Amino acid sequence: MLEQELVFEPTVAEPMLPEVFRIQRVKHESYDTFTLILEPSNGRESFPFKAGQFNMLYVYGVGEVPISISGDPNQPEMLVHTTRAVGTVTKAMSELKRGDVIGIRGPFGSSWPIQEAEHHDVVFVAGGIGLAPLRPALYEIIARREKYGRIVLLYGTRSPDDILYHDELEQWRARFDLEVYVTVDYADKSWRGNVGVVTNLIPKAPFDPQHTVALVCGPEVMMRFTAIEFLKRGVSPTSLYLTMERNMKCAIGFCGHCQLGGYFICKDGPVFTYEQMQTLLSLWEV
Repeated sequence: MLEQELVFEPTVAEPMLPEVFRIQRVKHESYDTFTLILEPSNGRESFPFKAGQFNMLYVYGVGEVPISISGDPNQPEMLVHTTRAVGTVTKAMSELKRGDVIGIRGPFGSSWPIQEAEHHDVVFVAGGIGLAPLRPALYEIIARREKYGRIVLLYGTRSPDDILYHDELEQWRARFDLEVYVTVDYADKSWRGNVGVVTNLIPKAPFDPQHTVALVCGPEVMMRFTAIEFLKRGVSPTSLYLTMERNMKCAIGFCGHCQLGGYFICKDGPVFTYEQMQTLLSLWEV
């Protein structure tokens, strides 16, 4: 009997070939976090993507890293990425300037459940730079505001200096149809808001647990305790979504670096339900 031939069908036409993009603008969000606003340099007019997907960003001569797309899916002519300068590639990326070029592979991966969340309350929980991967979903849901119940954003950072997207947070706070709560671990004398970890906000947040979809992004330990608080409120594990961005190298499931249990994060994720991740997140050093 002939062995079955395995055929890989990528979602991107040339998944291993970077496209050249030019930096239109660099915005420094904090002392170690920056946003790149990119435009195609090969005549391409737009870069369609779904909220929650990621790209592989390649700095020529240095290497590439996976970074979630943090722009507006309704404005695909601009490609936006926010990241921290924490490794060789991202540090080199932070030194790029307007007019420099960068390689892009993507978009890859699963997306946030924008349509599935219709007619539900939607609660976003972001830890630190975790607000960046959630921002596209927030853009989409705000653009279709009439299709959703309450929209709640719970955002926690280490200090006031680490808060991202100050101007947008102020705009969102000013809306009557959006609830925004920001907390910091360590406050300075100028801070007048909440102090403490972001999970402390969940018991008091205004949402109906039986009709809520929760979208969570942050460090894995934060997501684990966030999930526990949602479960205490009565949110179903199938209505709780996490994004797992770890160890991705090839983005198409070939190299195996990002395998977690039976999943490949790059191919099966990065967005998963808590039901899928519950056992794996409870295991240390996995």
